[in-house]
Amino acid sequence: MSFLDITSSEQWRKYFAEGSIDAVMAEHVWEHMTKEEGQVAAQNCYNFLKPGGYLRVAVPDGYHPNKEYIQAVDVGKDEHQCLYTYDEFCKIFLRSGFAVKLLEYWDENGEFHYRDWDCQDGMIHRSRRFDRRNVDGRLGYTSIIVDAIKIE
Repeated sequence: MSFLDITSSEQWRKYFAEGSIDAVMAEHVWEHMTKEEGQVAAQNCYNFLKPGGYLRVAVPDGYHPNKEYIQAVDVGKDEHQCLYTYDEFCKIFLRSGFAVKLLEYWDENGEFHYRDWDCQDGMIHRSRRFDRRNVDGRLGYTSIIVDAIKIE
């Protein structure tokens, strides 16, 4: 399999049985879909994950305080259709039935939040620890990073 349209339940069924996947990882994918498509994709992930399985997902952060960052990742750039904030992004997964654990994000007050996470569970390159643009204590590039866990 070289490509999976995560908004197509038919494509998921072509490769996987419902409830059969342990983990899904998606770095900078959701911003390329409409919010409606993102909701469908989240529901498909939920349906095909095993109970206890998780989706690690990252998107550009709409609350990032750097204006140049926002300009670079905003709607219309690189075919981006959405620019999420942590609260908007989490709602997509909560509506699909997931429990949500925020790992990295900026809040509306310009404060960065970080929870230690294991890259063995899904490597996110555009993150506080791994993005090369983050030097000398300056967070030049970060993402909203979420673990969405299927509790059932």
